[in-house]
Amino acid sequence: MTSSSPVIALKEMVSRLQRENSKIQELLASLSFALRSFNNLNQFFELIPLITCRVTEAEAAALVLFRADGQARLEQLHCHASDQCPNIRAALETATRTLANSVAMAAIDAGSDREFSRPRLEQLLDQQLRERLPQGIQFYGTAILVKDSGLTERGRLYVFSQQPEYEWNETRQQLLQVIADQTAVAIANDELALKLRDRQRLDRELEIGAEIQRRLLPHRCPKIHGLELAAECRTASWVGGDYYDFIPITYGLSDQQDIEQGRWGIAIGDVMGKGVPAGLIMTMTRGMLRAEALNGHRPSRILQHLNRAMQPDLESSHRFVTLFYSEYNPQTRLLAYSNAAHLPPLLWRAETGIVHRLDTYGMLIGLDARSQYQEAEVRLQPGDTVVYYTDGITEADNPKGKRFEEERLAAVIKEGCAKGLGAQALLDYIFDAVEAFTAANGRRSDDMTLVILRVLDET
Repeated sequence: MTSSSPVIALKEMVSRLQRENSKIQELLASLSFALRSFNNLNQFFELIPLITCRVTEAEAAALVLFRADGQARLEQLHCHASDQCPNIRAALETATRTLANSVAMAAIDAGSDREFSRPRLEQLLDQQLRERLPQGIQFYGTAILVKDSGLTERGRLYVFSQQPEYEWNETRQQLLQVIADQTAVAIANDELALKLRDRQRLDRELEIGAEIQRRLLPHRCPKIHGLELAAECRTASWVGGDYYDFIPITYGLSDQQDIEQGRWGIAIGDVMGKGVPAGLIMTMTRGMLRAEALNGHRPSRILQHLNRAMQPDLESSHRFVTLFYSEYNPQTRLLAYSNAAHLPPLLWRAETGIVHRLDTYGMLIGLDARSQYQEAEVRLQPGDTVVYYTDGITEADNPKGKRFEEERLAAVIKEGCAKGLGAQALLDYIFDAVEAFTAANGRRSDDMTLVILRVLDET
């Protein structure tokens, strides 16, 4: 009977160890489940000290997180049957407050650019706890390391015990590290989810901006007496800086036929840059140009007024606008125009088959409020074709780094017009030529816009 007692005791110890090991495995499994299931990071944080206490057999556990500004915050504290809980909490709160004050004072002394390193925060916090915990309470901590640009310590996970026989053995150290690593994963996942939500919100805003911009551009070409029109803008990103417009100069005309036979403003422009800022400036340009065109001024005067009005805003935004504005009179077939440093439209003469540039001198919109703009006019003949375009066409490059250039565009226009292509067919013909030239690149680096004006044959 006596000889069997050690065997029984050993079996009971093994059984107890197995039960404890099973309990630990279940607790860690519960933590892993919470990590996968909880959408609220604070709910997950509530579990950390509780499970830490149970798997390490400590009387208390605390989660302290470091903020981006270097300050520390007591996130959660759990005490398991400990009469020292108020003292532990007071020590933690005082230590984190003192650390925050130290960081703030150091920043004032050294300048706002000074930053505390994470190891320095860890050492200061541990030191503050040692000074403030009642005698007889031992504590142990491990770092919560989140991998971003490197391994950054984002907090500390502590265990506390007032039992003299409590041993901080290798098993408990490993268990505490497992929980700290799970906490780090939860923090990283939450930050990734936040970035994803921000990205989705930004994408949605860009989508809305792109939709607004699409609605501001003409959704179809108007009917202008004696003309065949085609136009299209292909943006490099959701929101682009290219702009074109057809503006009826009606002066009180209400009959649709009168509007079609009346004068029309035809404009094309390009805001330097891409994306939302360029799109906002394009929207502003559209509104102000339309208002100026309806005042009945000549094209050069319109650009002069537009430049004076927009110059302060464009200068402060460090962006500028190139703009070609023309006005067509169907009754005389006169096209009057003025250019603010935009690429000059190309005119193909049906009678000669020669391509001409329509250009006048003028500075960028927004560069100098005192800029003056020249003006010219040309009388179009049946069959003549005018091609307005932005630099996304001529600056499109191929894999060898060669650009499409104006000379190549002129050759494509000449070829298309010689084939008798109408406005829409010529527009497609030019875009196809550009895409064939750049096909191997598989990308579009800039917005591309075309406006085609073709004078119909007299009947």
